Amino acid sequence: MPGQTGLGEFDLIARYLAPLSALAPGAFNLRDDAAVLPVPPGEDLIVTTDAMIEGVHFLARDGAERIARKLLRVNLSDLAAKGAKPVGYQLILGLPGEPDETWLAQFCEGLRRDQEAFGFPLYGGDTVRSPGGITLGVTAFGSLPAGSMLRRSGAQAGDDLYVTGSIGDAALGLETKLNHRLFSSAAMLFFDSRLHVPTPRLAFGQGLRGLAHAAQDVSDGLVQDAGHIAAQSNLKAVIEAAAVPLSLAARQAVQDDSDLLDVVLTGGDDYELLFATSPGRASQIAALSRSVGLAATRIGRLEAGQGVVVQDQSGSPLTLHRSGFQHFGGS
Repeated sequence: MPGQTGLGEFDLIARYLAPLSALAPGAFNLRDDAAVLPVPPGEDLIVTTDAMIEGVHFLARDGAERIARKLLRVNLSDLAAKGAKPVGYQLILGLPGEPDETWLAQFCEGLRRDQEAFGFPLYGGDTVRSPGGITLGVTAFGSLPAGSMLRRSGAQAGDDLYVTGSIGDAALGLETKLNHRLFSSAAMLFFDSRLHVPTPRLAFGQGLRGLAHAAQDVSDGLVQDAGHIAAQSNLKAVIEAAAVPLSLAARQAVQDDSDLLDVVLTGGDDYELLFATSPGRASQIAALSRSVGLAATRIGRLEAGQGVVVQDQSGSPLTLHRSGFQHFGGS
Protein backbone atom coordinates (compact mmCIF):
# COMPACT_ATOMS: atom_id res chain seq x y z
CA MET A 1 0.00 0.00 0.00
CA PRO A 2 1.43 3.46 -0.87
CA GLY A 3 3.07 5.18 2.08
CA GLN A 4 3.76 2.03 4.10
CA THR A 5 7.42 1.86 5.16
CA GLY A 6 7.68 -0.46 8.17
CA LEU A 7 7.76 2.53 10.55
CA GLY A 8 8.37 1.45 14.17
CA GLU A 9 6.20 2.57 17.08
CA PHE A 10 8.77 4.88 18.68
CA ASP A 11 9.79 6.38 15.36
CA LEU A 12 6.10 7.02 14.68
CA ILE A 13 5.74 8.83 18.00
CA ALA A 14 8.89 10.90 17.55
CA ARG A 15 8.23 11.83 13.92
CA TYR A 16 4.47 12.43 13.89
CA LEU A 17 3.09 12.82 17.41
CA ALA A 18 5.82 14.49 19.49
CA PRO A 19 5.66 17.74 17.46
CA LEU A 20 1.98 18.00 18.45
CA SER A 21 3.03 18.26 22.11
CA ALA A 22 5.37 21.22 21.62
CA LEU A 23 3.01 23.65 23.40
CA ALA A 24 2.36 21.25 26.29
CA PRO A 25 5.42 21.50 28.55
CA GLY A 26 4.00 18.91 30.93
CA ALA A 27 4.01 16.36 28.11
CA PHE A 28 7.85 16.20 28.14
CA ASN A 29 7.96 15.85 24.35
CA LEU A 30 6.20 12.45 24.78
CA ARG A 31 9.40 10.93 26.18
CA ASP A 32 7.82 9.82 29.45
CA ASP A 33 4.86 7.54 30.15
CA ALA A 34 2.83 10.18 32.02
CA ALA A 35 2.19 13.91 31.80
CA VAL A 36 1.58 16.83 34.14
CA LEU A 37 -1.50 18.93 33.41
CA PRO A 38 -1.53 22.45 34.81
CA VAL A 39 -4.76 23.52 36.51
CA PRO A 40 -4.95 27.08 37.92
CA PRO A 41 -5.81 27.44 41.61
CA GLY A 42 -9.53 27.54 42.23
CA GLU A 43 -10.41 25.60 39.09
CA ASP A 44 -11.63 22.06 38.52
CA LEU A 45 -10.12 19.71 35.94
CA ILE A 46 -12.78 18.31 33.59
CA VAL A 47 -12.13 14.96 31.89
CA THR A 48 -14.08 13.37 29.04
CA THR A 49 -13.34 10.49 26.66
CA ASP A 50 -14.71 9.67 23.21
CA ALA A 51 -13.78 6.99 20.68
CA MET A 52 -14.19 6.78 16.91
CA ILE A 53 -14.11 3.40 15.18
CA GLU A 54 -13.75 2.78 11.46
CA GLY A 55 -17.00 1.47 10.05
CA VAL A 56 -19.03 2.88 12.96
CA HIS A 57 -18.13 6.57 13.16
CA PHE A 58 -16.23 7.04 9.92
CA LEU A 59 -15.10 5.33 6.74
CA ALA A 60 -11.46 5.16 5.67
CA ARG A 61 -12.37 7.04 2.50
CA ASP A 62 -13.49 10.04 4.57
CA GLY A 63 -9.90 11.29 4.51
CA ALA A 64 -7.35 11.24 7.32
CA GLU A 65 -7.30 15.00 7.94
CA ARG A 66 -11.07 15.27 8.33
CA ILE A 67 -11.15 12.18 10.54
CA ALA A 68 -8.59 13.80 12.85
CA ARG A 69 -10.44 17.10 12.99
CA LYS A 70 -13.75 15.44 13.83
CA LEU A 71 -12.04 13.34 16.51
CA LEU A 72 -10.82 16.46 18.29
CA ARG A 73 -13.99 18.45 17.73
CA VAL A 74 -16.41 15.90 19.17
CA ASN A 75 -14.31 15.84 22.34
CA LEU A 76 -14.12 19.63 22.43
CA SER A 77 -17.91 19.62 22.11
CA ASP A 78 -18.12 17.54 25.30
CA LEU A 79 -16.00 20.17 27.06
CA ALA A 80 -18.24 22.91 25.67
CA ALA A 81 -21.30 21.18 27.10
CA LYS A 82 -19.68 21.25 30.55
CA GLY A 83 -18.85 24.96 30.26
CA ALA A 84 -15.12 24.21 30.23
CA LYS A 85 -12.22 25.78 28.37
CA PRO A 86 -9.79 23.36 26.64
CA VAL A 87 -6.51 22.40 28.32
CA GLY A 88 -5.24 19.49 26.19
CA TYR A 89 -5.80 15.87 25.26
CA GLN A 90 -4.37 12.38 25.11
CA LEU A 91 -4.68 10.23 22.00
CA ILE A 92 -5.21 6.51 21.42
CA LEU A 93 -4.11 5.61 17.88
CA GLY A 94 -4.84 2.05 16.77
CA LEU A 95 -3.74 1.21 13.23
CA PRO A 96 -4.17 -2.06 11.31
CA GLY A 97 -1.03 -3.51 9.73
CA GLU A 98 2.03 -1.40 9.02
CA PRO A 99 1.56 2.36 9.50
CA ASP A 100 0.83 4.23 6.28
CA GLU A 101 2.97 7.35 6.48
CA THR A 102 0.90 9.22 3.92
CA TRP A 103 -2.22 8.65 6.01
CA LEU A 104 -0.34 9.49 9.23
CA ALA A 105 0.98 12.76 7.84
CA GLN A 106 -2.49 13.84 6.78
CA PHE A 107 -4.02 12.71 10.08
CA CYS A 108 -1.46 14.66 12.13
CA GLU A 109 -1.93 17.72 9.94
CA GLY A 110 -5.63 17.63 10.86
CA LEU A 111 -4.73 17.39 14.53
CA ARG A 112 -2.26 20.25 14.21
CA ARG A 113 -4.76 22.53 12.51
CA ASP A 114 -7.38 22.15 15.20
CA GLN A 115 -4.89 22.16 18.07
CA GLU A 116 -3.84 25.61 16.90
CA ALA A 117 -7.42 26.74 16.33
CA PHE A 118 -8.62 25.75 19.80
CA GLY A 119 -5.47 25.95 21.96
CA PHE A 120 -5.59 22.21 22.61
CA PRO A 121 -2.15 20.51 22.68
CA LEU A 122 -1.33 16.81 22.87
CA TYR A 123 -0.29 15.47 26.30
CA GLY A 124 0.42 11.85 25.39
CA GLY A 125 -1.53 8.65 24.90
CA ASP A 126 -0.76 5.30 23.30
CA THR A 127 -0.17 3.77 19.88
CA VAL A 128 -1.23 0.18 19.20
CA ARG A 129 -1.78 -2.28 16.38
CA SER A 130 -5.51 -2.73 15.76
CA PRO A 131 -6.67 -6.21 14.67
CA GLY A 132 -9.50 -4.69 12.64
CA GLY A 133 -9.90 -1.21 11.24
CA ILE A 134 -8.61 2.10 12.52
CA THR A 135 -9.44 2.70 16.20
CA LEU A 136 -9.14 6.20 17.65
CA GLY A 137 -9.75 7.60 21.09
CA VAL A 138 -9.25 10.94 22.82
CA THR A 139 -9.30 11.80 26.50
CA ALA A 140 -9.88 15.54 26.64
CA PHE A 141 -9.05 17.81 29.56
CA GLY A 142 -10.65 21.15 30.32
CA SER A 143 -10.87 23.54 33.24
CA LEU A 144 -13.44 25.84 34.78
CA PRO A 145 -14.08 27.66 38.07
CA ALA A 146 -14.50 25.14 40.88
CA GLY A 147 -18.06 23.90 41.26
CA SER A 148 -19.39 25.51 38.06
CA MET A 149 -19.56 22.49 35.73
CA LEU A 150 -22.80 22.14 33.78
CA ARG A 151 -24.47 18.75 34.18
CA ARG A 152 -27.27 16.81 32.53
CA SER A 153 -29.15 16.79 35.82
CA GLY A 154 -30.48 19.93 37.47
CA ALA A 155 -33.27 20.98 35.11
CA GLN A 156 -36.40 22.20 36.87
CA ALA A 157 -40.08 21.86 36.03
CA GLY A 158 -41.05 24.95 34.06
CA ASP A 159 -37.62 25.41 32.50
CA ASP A 160 -37.36 26.31 28.85
CA LEU A 161 -35.39 23.98 26.59
CA TYR A 162 -32.99 25.62 24.12
CA VAL A 163 -30.63 24.47 21.40
CA THR A 164 -27.86 26.38 19.64
CA GLY A 165 -27.29 26.63 15.90
CA SER A 166 -29.26 24.34 13.61
CA ILE A 167 -30.30 20.70 13.88
CA GLY A 168 -30.25 17.89 11.34
CA ASP A 169 -27.62 18.99 8.83
CA ALA A 170 -25.15 16.24 9.75
CA ALA A 171 -27.89 13.61 9.70
CA LEU A 172 -28.82 14.69 6.17
CA GLY A 173 -25.15 14.46 5.24
CA LEU A 174 -25.16 10.88 6.46
CA GLU A 175 -28.30 10.19 4.42
CA THR A 176 -26.39 11.29 1.32
CA LYS A 177 -23.35 9.24 2.24
CA LEU A 178 -24.97 5.96 3.27
CA ASN A 179 -28.37 5.98 1.57
CA HIS A 180 -27.37 7.90 -1.58
CA ARG A 181 -30.10 10.47 -1.07
CA LEU A 182 -29.67 13.43 -3.40
CA PHE A 183 -30.08 17.11 -2.59
CA SER A 184 -28.81 20.17 -4.46
CA SER A 185 -25.03 20.32 -4.92
CA ALA A 186 -24.74 23.26 -2.52
CA ALA A 187 -26.86 21.51 0.10
CA MET A 188 -24.83 18.30 -0.12
CA LEU A 189 -21.56 20.19 0.33
CA PHE A 190 -23.02 22.00 3.35
CA PHE A 191 -24.40 18.81 4.92
CA ASP A 192 -21.09 17.02 4.32
CA SER A 193 -19.15 19.79 6.06
CA ARG A 194 -21.49 19.74 9.05
CA LEU A 195 -21.09 15.96 9.29
CA HIS A 196 -17.31 15.81 9.07
CA VAL A 197 -16.16 19.12 10.60
CA PRO A 198 -18.58 20.07 13.39
CA THR A 199 -18.04 23.29 15.35
CA PRO A 200 -17.65 22.89 19.13
CA ARG A 201 -19.63 25.65 20.84
CA LEU A 202 -16.97 26.46 23.44
CA ALA A 203 -17.62 30.18 23.95
CA PHE A 204 -21.36 29.64 24.30
CA GLY A 205 -20.85 26.77 26.75
CA GLN A 206 -18.59 28.88 28.95
CA GLY A 207 -21.20 31.64 28.85
CA LEU A 208 -23.87 29.22 30.10
CA ARG A 209 -22.14 28.76 33.45
CA GLY A 210 -24.54 30.20 36.01
CA LEU A 211 -27.35 30.51 33.44
CA ALA A 212 -28.26 26.93 32.52
CA HIS A 213 -29.68 24.45 35.01
CA ALA A 214 -28.64 21.50 32.80
CA ALA A 215 -26.84 21.04 29.49
CA GLN A 216 -25.28 18.56 27.09
CA ASP A 217 -24.22 18.46 23.47
CA VAL A 218 -26.40 16.90 20.76
CA SER A 219 -24.44 13.89 19.55
CA ASP A 220 -26.92 11.00 19.40
CA GLY A 221 -29.97 12.93 18.17
CA LEU A 222 -32.00 15.82 19.56
CA VAL A 223 -34.84 13.67 20.87
CA GLN A 224 -32.61 11.11 22.56
CA ASP A 225 -30.32 13.71 24.08
CA ALA A 226 -33.27 15.72 25.39
CA GLY A 227 -34.32 12.45 27.00
CA HIS A 228 -30.99 12.29 28.84
CA ILE A 229 -31.56 15.70 30.43
CA ALA A 230 -35.15 14.77 31.24
CA ALA A 231 -34.22 11.40 32.77
CA GLN A 232 -31.32 12.76 34.82
CA SER A 233 -33.56 15.57 36.09
CA ASN A 234 -36.60 13.30 36.74
CA LEU A 235 -38.75 15.33 34.35
CA LYS A 236 -40.46 15.11 30.95
CA ALA A 237 -39.10 17.02 27.96
CA VAL A 238 -41.61 18.52 25.53
CA ILE A 239 -40.14 19.47 22.12
CA GLU A 240 -42.12 21.67 19.72
CA ALA A 241 -41.11 20.33 16.30
CA ALA A 242 -41.95 23.56 14.49
CA ALA A 243 -39.61 25.51 16.78
CA VAL A 244 -36.54 23.33 16.15
CA PRO A 245 -34.05 25.50 14.21
CA LEU A 246 -33.20 24.21 10.74
CA SER A 247 -30.74 25.57 8.23
CA LEU A 248 -32.22 26.81 4.96
CA ALA A 249 -30.91 23.67 3.24
CA ALA A 250 -32.42 21.32 5.84
CA ARG A 251 -35.73 23.18 5.84
CA GLN A 252 -35.94 22.82 2.06
CA ALA A 253 -35.12 19.10 2.31
CA VAL A 254 -37.91 18.53 4.86
CA GLN A 255 -40.37 20.53 2.77
CA ASP A 256 -39.52 18.32 -0.23
CA ASP A 257 -39.83 15.09 1.79
CA SER A 258 -41.68 15.21 5.11
CA ASP A 259 -40.24 11.81 6.10
CA LEU A 260 -36.91 13.56 6.62
CA LEU A 261 -38.27 15.35 9.71
CA ASP A 262 -37.77 12.05 11.54
CA VAL A 263 -34.12 11.97 10.37
CA VAL A 264 -33.51 15.59 11.36
CA LEU A 265 -34.91 15.20 14.89
CA THR A 266 -33.22 11.89 15.68
CA GLY A 267 -30.16 11.64 13.44
CA GLY A 268 -27.40 13.02 15.65
CA ASP A 269 -23.89 14.34 14.98
CA ASP A 270 -25.07 17.96 15.35
CA TYR A 271 -22.73 18.83 18.26
CA GLU A 272 -24.89 21.78 19.17
CA LEU A 273 -25.62 22.62 22.81
CA LEU A 274 -28.95 21.61 24.34
CA PHE A 275 -29.75 23.26 27.65
CA ALA A 276 -32.47 24.02 30.17
CA THR A 277 -32.89 27.38 31.84
CA SER A 278 -35.63 29.33 33.58
CA PRO A 279 -37.95 31.48 31.42
CA GLY A 280 -36.79 34.54 33.34
CA ARG A 281 -33.32 34.22 31.80
CA ALA A 282 -34.48 34.61 28.20
CA SER A 283 -32.94 38.08 27.90
CA GLN A 284 -29.60 36.84 29.26
CA ILE A 285 -29.59 33.96 26.77
CA ALA A 286 -30.32 36.43 23.98
CA ALA A 287 -27.45 38.64 25.15
CA LEU A 288 -25.10 35.65 25.24
CA SER A 289 -26.16 34.71 21.70
CA ARG A 290 -25.36 38.22 20.48
CA SER A 291 -22.02 38.33 22.26
CA VAL A 292 -20.71 35.09 20.73
CA GLY A 293 -22.53 35.36 17.39
CA LEU A 294 -24.47 32.11 17.74
CA ALA A 295 -28.25 31.74 17.76
CA ALA A 296 -29.96 29.87 20.58
CA THR A 297 -33.57 28.86 20.01
CA ARG A 298 -36.23 27.89 22.54
CA ILE A 299 -37.60 24.54 21.34
CA GLY A 300 -39.75 23.40 24.25
CA ARG A 301 -39.91 22.95 27.99
CA LEU A 302 -39.40 20.63 30.93
CA GLU A 303 -42.37 19.59 33.03
CA ALA A 304 -43.45 16.97 35.55
CA GLY A 305 -43.46 13.47 34.13
CA GLN A 306 -41.09 11.18 32.25
CA GLY A 307 -39.69 10.72 28.77
CA VAL A 308 -39.81 12.96 25.71
CA VAL A 309 -42.82 14.13 23.73
CA VAL A 310 -42.43 15.78 20.32
CA GLN A 311 -45.44 17.92 19.38
CA ASP A 312 -46.67 19.19 16.04
CA GLN A 313 -48.00 22.72 15.54
CA SER A 314 -51.39 21.80 17.00
CA GLY A 315 -49.80 20.38 20.15
CA SER A 316 -50.50 16.75 19.19
CA PRO A 317 -47.75 14.17 19.71
CA LEU A 318 -45.71 13.18 16.66
CA THR A 319 -44.85 9.52 16.10
CA LEU A 320 -41.15 9.07 15.34
CA HIS A 321 -39.70 5.85 13.97
CA ARG A 322 -36.57 6.00 16.10
CA SER A 323 -35.26 7.95 19.09
CA GLY A 324 -31.57 8.31 18.20
CA PHE A 325 -28.26 6.50 17.88
CA GLN A 326 -27.22 3.78 20.33
CA HIS A 327 -24.17 1.49 20.15
CA PHE A 328 -25.94 -1.43 21.84
CA GLY A 329 -29.59 -2.40 21.56
CA GLY A 330 -32.42 0.04 21.04
CA SER A 331 -33.00 1.81 17.74
